[in-house]
Order: sequence, then C-alpha cells, then structure tokens
Amino acid sequence: MIYLFLVMAIGLIGCRQSTVDPNKEEWISLFDGSNMDNWTPKFKGSELGVNYKNRFIVKDSLLSVRYAARDTFNEDFGHLYYKDKFSHYRLRAKYRFVGEQQTGGPGWAVRNNGLMLHCQEPSTIGLDQDFPISLELQLLGGDGVHQRTNANLCTPGTNVILNDSLFTPHCVNSTSKTYPGDQWVEVEALVLGDSLIQHILEGKVVMEYRKPTIGGGAISGYKESAYKEGAPVNEGYISIQAETAPIDFKSIELLNLCGCMDKKAKNYKSYYVKADNSTCEY
Repeated sequence: MIYLFLVMAIGLIGCRQSTVDPNKEEWISLFDGSNMDNWTPKFKGSELGVNYKNRFIVKDSLLSVRYAARDTFNEDFGHLYYKDKFSHYRLRAKYRFVGEQQTGGPGWAVRNNGLMLHCQEPSTIGLDQDFPISLELQLLGGDGVHQRTNANLCTPGTNVILNDSLFTPHCVNSTSKTYPGDQWVEVEALVLGDSLIQHILEGKVVMEYRKPTIGGGAISGYKESAYKEGAPVNEGYISIQAETAPIDFKSIELLNLCGCMDKKAKNYKSYYVKADNSTCEY
C-alpha cells in the first residue's frame, strides 16, 4: 500500500509539472494596492527612506503623489524606488493626472511625471541629488492648451543612441498623441538591457533608443563615485517621480524576461530573452 501511494504521489507531481505552460506570462505586481512596503522614497535634501511631507501615499487602492495646499515647491524633487533591480523586462503602468500642480512648481512640470528606468542604486544617490542617473519614460499629460506628446524620453545623467546617432540633449519628444484631462492611460516599456528600449502606448512604439551610457549632465548633487562617464547602463532600479504634479497609479506590473532558459526545468519560460540558469528548478 505504501509503495502504491508513493507511485500515485509521484505520478501526481509529474502531472502538475507537465501542465505548467512555458508560454504563460507571469507578471509581477510591483504595487499590490495596499501598501508601499516594497518601495523606498528619496527626496532631494532628505535621507533615503524619508517620505518627505508624506507626498507618496496609498489610498483607495491607488499609489499617489499628493501635495498639501500650503506646500510650496523648494527644488525638493522626489522619487520612489522599487526594491529589486532588473535588466530585461516589460513594464506596464496605468496612471492618471489629477488636480492642480504644487504651488511654485516649474512650468515644465505641469502634469509631468515619469517611470525612471535603469536607475542607479538608491544607496548611491547624493543627499542633495535631484534626479537619479537613469532613463526617464516621461509621462506627460495635456495642459488643455498645447499639444504635448506622451511617453517621451529624458536622460538625467545619461546619453543614448537615437536613430543611429549619439543623443546628448536632455529630452526628446515621442511620436504619440496628446492625452488630455484626468483619463486613465496605460503605458508600457520594453527594456532589453542596453541593446533596446521602447516606449509603447496603445500597442504602438512611440519612442525607441539603444546603448545608454552615463554622461550628459542634466542632474546635480550626485556623488562623483556614482557618475562614471561612458559606463554602460544595462540594468537598474525602477522609480516613479514626485516633481510637483499630483498623480495616481492604479497598477504597476513587470514581466521579467530574464530567467531559466533550460527547457528541462519546471520554471522554464519560452519568452525569456536572457538566461539566468541559477534560478532553474528541477
């Protein structure tokens, strides 16, 4: 009887393994709608981990940036960093701009936020650093007057290859339409190390670039040890901004494209593009 039980158990385990679909995408929810436990804030002039004036909040299942009525801008830009580092992935977020800009905020920051890709290690950010060394997928909402493209590229502390040429200015517009008002918008990024980064709206690639490296300026207050001119930027952390525009995030999800590529493993996925066979399970 014991032998029969063991045979049946092994058979059941084998059945479970055989039903694992290597093509099924396993998205990770970076924000679960209840808390910011996996995120760490860093504001210019404040230590890492200080949520300055409680500007990042979770309420009504939304991750939001908010400013009090008497809260006046003082160059105190902030970012909220997810705990893990990634290199090859798809990132998608659903967001909306709401309300009025913080008092005294710069004109360019109206309805302006960002998904910061390949951010430097948060612990290496200077106390008075305004932006992380990173690649910004700029979230830009319509102001009711002007046409404003969305999912643009800004390059704090980085340069990229754009249209086969080195791009050293700070920002460049995408080919998207304007997204006015308080509508929910879903945006996506495809990030393949330093070989290809795409910004995507409504299934269309609106911005594409390659080979990011450290350089170009457009940040201040950084530690010299973190700013290694010309170094490749092929992995990093993900953050969202607090730069005077109130915003809500309903969801932030990631599909890791780096993992076990051994087809004999239980956790093999056909969509992985970079192998990390140290994660294989047999």
